[in-house]
Amino acid sequence: MLNKIIAVYSYYKLYKPFNILSQFSDEGNKRGLGSFLNLPQDVYPIGRLDSDSEGLLLLTNNRTLTNQILDPRNRHVRSYLVQVEGEFTDDAIERIQAPMALKHKKTRYVSLPAVAEKIEEPSLPDRNPPIRFRANIPTSWIRLQLREGKNRQVRKMTAAVGFPTLRLVRESMEGIGVEGMESGQLVELEEQEFLRLLNL
Repeated sequence: MLNKIIAVYSYYKLYKPFNILSQFSDEGNKRGLGSFLNLPQDVYPIGRLDSDSEGLLLLTNNRTLTNQILDPRNRHVRSYLVQVEGEFTDDAIERIQAPMALKHKKTRYVSLPAVAEKIEEPSLPDRNPPIRFRANIPTSWIRLQLREGKNRQVRKMTAAVGFPTLRLVRESMEGIGVEGMESGQLVELEEQEFLRLLNL
């Protein structure tokens, strides 16, 4: 009788630093995750986070789960902390929560309704390099929750309502977040906890 092979999967959450690619290899003058992480070769990020964005990046070697999480029909809630140029207005809050016509590559799409609120400056790890301070131009923070993750969507949304994004941090996906983590910190999660926190 053949012994049954039981697959062993690994699950991680990472606070991805600024100016790091969501891939293990370097590209041009941009460093990849392999420049500071030492993980098994079969572990890959679930989705991506732009190099100029920071925060939560999930990683696993469970390909089936990766496909399930990335399937747009599942609409997992992603929460972002966004520093914008200018004092974000109540009108902008209303507009950014409504479906918006945005461009992705060469096609246009209408975003799903979002949830947004103005917040005080959050407690976050220092960014390296920091945002350039300009005394004559105020900044403000919002928390934006989406159920989709198109390329550079948050930046496109804030720009569309007149407030360019200066700093973007993904704070959570469903129940998995980076609160209390340092930039570059990696935390391994048990499979049962990982699935529970993602509501899977």
